[in-house]
Amino acid sequence: MRKEKFPIGIPGVNLREIEREVPVTEPPAWPINDKLKHVGKSVKRTDAILKVTGKAKYTADINLPGMLQGRMLRSPHPSAKILSIDTSAAEAFPGVKAVYVLRSNMSGAEPKGGEDNGYPEIKYAGQAIAGVAAKDGQTAEEALKLIKVEYQTMPFVVDMDEAREPGAPLVFEQQVEQEETGGGGGGAKGLEQQGNVRGPSTKSFFGGPRGDVEQGMAEADVIVEGIFRTQVQTHSALETHGIVADWKPDMLTVYASTQSTKGVRSEMASIFDLPESKVRVICEYMGGGFGAKYGAGNFGVTAVNLSKISGQPVKLMLDRKAEHLAVGNRPNSWQELKIGAKKDGTLTAIKQESYGTAGIGLGAGVGRVAQAVYECPNFLTEQYDVFTNAGPGAAFRAPGNPQGAFALEQLIDELAEKLGTDALELRDKIDNSVVRKEERRLAAKAINWSRRKKPGSDTGVIKRGIGVAQSTWPRLIDIDSTAEVRMYRDGTVEIRSGVMDIGTGTRTILSQIVAEELGLEPEQISVKIGDTLFPNGPASGGSKVSGSITPAARNAAYKAKQEILKQAAPKMEEKAADLELKDGMIVSKTSGKTMSFKDALKQMRTSQIMTSASREDDYGGFMVGTFISHGDLGSVQMAEVSVNTETGFVKVEKIVAAHSCGRPLNPMQIQSQVNGGVIQGISYALYEDRVMDKNTGHMLNANLDQYKIAFSMEIPDIEVINIEEYTARSSTDAFGIAEPANIATAAAVANAIYNAIGVRLYELPMTPDKVLKALNLV
Repeated sequence: MRKEKFPIGIPGVNLREIEREVPVTEPPAWPINDKLKHVGKSVKRTDAILKVTGKAKYTADINLPGMLQGRMLRSPHPSAKILSIDTSAAEAFPGVKAVYVLRSNMSGAEPKGGEDNGYPEIKYAGQAIAGVAAKDGQTAEEALKLIKVEYQTMPFVVDMDEAREPGAPLVFEQQVEQEETGGGGGGAKGLEQQGNVRGPSTKSFFGGPRGDVEQGMAEADVIVEGIFRTQVQTHSALETHGIVADWKPDMLTVYASTQSTKGVRSEMASIFDLPESKVRVICEYMGGGFGAKYGAGNFGVTAVNLSKISGQPVKLMLDRKAEHLAVGNRPNSWQELKIGAKKDGTLTAIKQESYGTAGIGLGAGVGRVAQAVYECPNFLTEQYDVFTNAGPGAAFRAPGNPQGAFALEQLIDELAEKLGTDALELRDKIDNSVVRKEERRLAAKAINWSRRKKPGSDTGVIKRGIGVAQSTWPRLIDIDSTAEVRMYRDGTVEIRSGVMDIGTGTRTILSQIVAEELGLEPEQISVKIGDTLFPNGPASGGSKVSGSITPAARNAAYKAKQEILKQAAPKMEEKAADLELKDGMIVSKTSGKTMSFKDALKQMRTSQIMTSASREDDYGGFMVGTFISHGDLGSVQMAEVSVNTETGFVKVEKIVAAHSCGRPLNPMQIQSQVNGGVIQGISYALYEDRVMDKNTGHMLNANLDQYKIAFSMEIPDIEVINIEEYTARSSTDAFGIAEPANIATAAAVANAIYNAIGVRLYELPMTPDKVLKALNLV
């Protein structure tokens, strides 16, 4: 170990130096971004031209010799037992090469006797039953119609409130113990299950209850409380889930639209009893993923089995309807929140109770926003899962937290009003985050907070209002993150990792990191990612990619640099310690002698230099385990809206989004990600809503026509403020940004609507009919 001085804090606010002990293999500390050439600059995306010209190959673009098209048969019933399946007609249909029936054991093996016929119980309409591979998609779809399935239909329930009632049809007859799918908390193992209700979960990674909530409420001078509801939001990535499977005796090759190549490899190896070395997963380009594209999925298992049966590659891309029904959603929520405070605004207690449904999955909690954002000595949350006969939830961009923020931030505003203080002044008192305080200051200036009027005081039919909300998200780290850097005699420099770029710009920041360390230009760096033949990278989710892979990338580049300087030193008659790489040259810091980087590579002892590095522990240690760094990704969002009080129509005019992600690597890409999160948050606040038919158990708007998503006319002016914050925790000091922009948006819009019309909305989406109802006009 050695001691190293690092910048820490926010430039212009509290920037200073701190000394850390770091491994001797770590590179020297970087200065702040102003003193770096590429890092912290808005470098153009390395894959921009490929994407806009259509040369980038997504999973749907993969076409292998002899490839078949796969399609899936799905249940029309929300609850049923399968008595028999006859696939003989489908198998005999011209052009069909393989038929596969899903089994409850996932492997496809026939059951070994007994009453269980091996078919999975049907738990929701749209559940996969079988797959067909044929010469083309039309033939496969015709063959699906020939599969005869005999069902015994069962009672079902798709409404969460009804599912909570005694005597409601049971989704599961026995205690459910499975990994949570919704990702929002509440899915812990070992919780009590009564009927369709499971819980409560009272803990998170950051601990459980604090203090005595009842005592805290008794000590309060002011109490605010409310019941809030949020809807189910389905995943609507541009690229649907899909896979191309190519089964060969010596290797299973899978092209997948996935956020985790190593995760898909691990699941495929386990399901098909293969060593991981015999499974290759490739995701070179991906059309978006918000948390639902992690595993193999039953569609992936189906495609692999169809390829194994037919002996040919099989492409199986889901259609938009299946995307809505079967591969994940943000669970809904019913929340009762109560906050106690002293007259000076000091919080005395927060009590939270929530119910949510992730369909047949778990993890329908409301996150940890109420637990973590504000100082409060007494806190209790009780979060329950409610099973319904609907498709399973999945992690969705800050799982649980947008739901939790929608309730918390409205009550904080309500508390400020009761106390007769400004909403920002109250937050300044009860939020001890230095970062969020600076974000509030800058955001308030950008939106001109001082012109905010009293709630409902704007005149005219169209009323305007301004609102604020804020959030927190942990700095997640995946230490199973490795990068490899190669230098070749022809002058090529290459970085390799299994990490994916799901549209966030990972390729670009890797090129910036390596270029900065080697004194080259980003366009000189070849970035090869998204392939399990390369070293494991982090899964692309949870805002953890930048914090996990960029330190590994820099460290690998640093090792390669040390080696090329070592080899060049004798030729330059210098000591390696006196040499540096700068602007494509090796330069002596003492004599001024130079040698071009390319000439040094030509004279290498071997044809290549190859170095690798993995993510080291945080300097100074982690906050939780080996996966959560100190601090948080705090954010403040401010919204300006106009509300037509005759039609109830809400238009978001402007969003100011102030964010921090440690050392900003590429401001333009940060702005792009924040823009996306804001747009998704507005869509959640005002439009998106899964509508279920209680009588049939079917989703009524499983398309992109009736399932409303914000489009260009709904997108407001978005101003992004990026706080540069140094924490001295790794060789790059960078973290992700994907989650926070989504968390606070709906809550900020809700507070802005209240400021405009003087009436609070407690349910998402905030559609015109709900606005008019709140105004007592309908």
